Amino acid sequence: MVLAEPDSLNEHHVAVLASPGMGHIVPLLELAKRLVVQHCFRVSFLNITTEASPAQTDLLHSPSLPSGLHVIDLPPADVSSLVNDEMLVVHRLGVIVEESLRCLKSVLIQLGKPKALIIDLFCTQGFDVGKQLSIPVYTFFTPSAAFCAFTLYHPTMDHEVEGEFIDLPEPVQVPGCSPVRTEDLLDQIRNRKNDEYRYYFGHVRRLCEASGIFLNTWEELEPVPLKAIRENPFYQKIRTPRVYPVGPLIKEHEPVTEADAECLAWLDQQPPDSVLFIVLGSGGTLTAAQLTEFAWGLELSQQRFIWVVRKPTDASASATFFNVGGDANDPKSYLPEGFVERTRGVGLVVRSWASQVAILRHRSTGGFLSHCGWNSSLESMTCGIPMIAWPLYAEQRANATMLAEEVGVAVKPVKGDGKTVIGREEIERVVKLLMEGEEGKVMRSKAKKLQESAANALNSDGCSYESLARVTKQWKDLAAPI
Repeated sequence: MVLAEPDSLNEHHVAVLASPGMGHIVPLLELAKRLVVQHCFRVSFLNITTEASPAQTDLLHSPSLPSGLHVIDLPPADVSSLVNDEMLVVHRLGVIVEESLRCLKSVLIQLGKPKALIIDLFCTQGFDVGKQLSIPVYTFFTPSAAFCAFTLYHPTMDHEVEGEFIDLPEPVQVPGCSPVRTEDLLDQIRNRKNDEYRYYFGHVRRLCEASGIFLNTWEELEPVPLKAIRENPFYQKIRTPRVYPVGPLIKEHEPVTEADAECLAWLDQQPPDSVLFIVLGSGGTLTAAQLTEFAWGLELSQQRFIWVVRKPTDASASATFFNVGGDANDPKSYLPEGFVERTRGVGLVVRSWASQVAILRHRSTGGFLSHCGWNSSLESMTCGIPMIAWPLYAEQRANATMLAEEVGVAVKPVKGDGKTVIGREEIERVVKLLMEGEEGKVMRSKAKKLQESAANALNSDGCSYESLARVTKQWKDLAAPI
């Protein structure tokens, strides 16, 4: 990482605010670290503690955080009468954030009114407080630039389309970008009548209120949507804020647990590029029927693997969103009988959680079966690892399509007409294709090129470093707040 000269570290102060959920916490924390380490800022990271997962708490209270980065725990809000386990993720998230940010104005005043406030997509209450305190507010849009373009177009769709978006006869024509198939639309906009849509749309429609939009991507990865947002007449008409690609921002370091050490030691004994790493994100789960088919397909493929497994649930694919790092389970109780014993030596089954970046960076890892959350997708590409795309919720289906059809670093398994799960034969096919087939070799070559491109973007003369530097210069030039 490029280091800045440590002059006037305390003179320049910004605040960062992320909604709960590791998919948002991680990139905003990495941005905060870079502001401190590379650009000589003091950063106050505002932590919403209400219903925070164990993984979120551990990450934000790590002793390895740089000295200029201060985590401020916001008082927990009592939401016991407002939320329940039946609520969909974004609806519940919206309530938690709304109640937790009632203190935001007083907290920013106590912090001395920082030069800027950086929020994520679900903390738009920050716009109101920023206006009251004359603090510029920037949005860190944590998904892809392609999804940012779609999100900026979403209010127009909401105004012009009658009925449900998923019933549209043709793909959504996002201005200047690839069309989005209706089956790839994110869950939160599939039913415009429920509370989740209301909470989600209430936040995304305010995106253009930002003083600028940070994107966790880089120029070479997504040139088409970036060009569209900057130059297409539609985005100019709606007065889109300037976008700043500053990625890929991924976890640079993770603490290595005893289980991680076991995984890495096992990987040390395997041939290069021979192991498929399987993990469905920080909050993803499979149904019992799908888990069984998956295990059989993996065993039939006879490929080496590390599989981070979670107890199956038939309730929701995002069932562990609010309990990341807190679930305990015994894989033998739900995997097919004898699976662990039959695959011993070929594979390694890990309970619930593993150090994803450390495993992806290992020379023996040759493939990644992922839910295609944007953070995991970036981690895979920056490590030069091709993917099997297994989207579960949110914008993951659109990510999977882009990675497979446009970027060319992923393969998507096919469920088959009339089937509710992806069958074991299809799982066997895509695993073999990625790990030993010619198509897998082509994808691996493309992923290696993106790995080099990503590293170049973050260098001191790279496009993402310079993009962030332009904004920090503007902040440093601001007069001190009154």
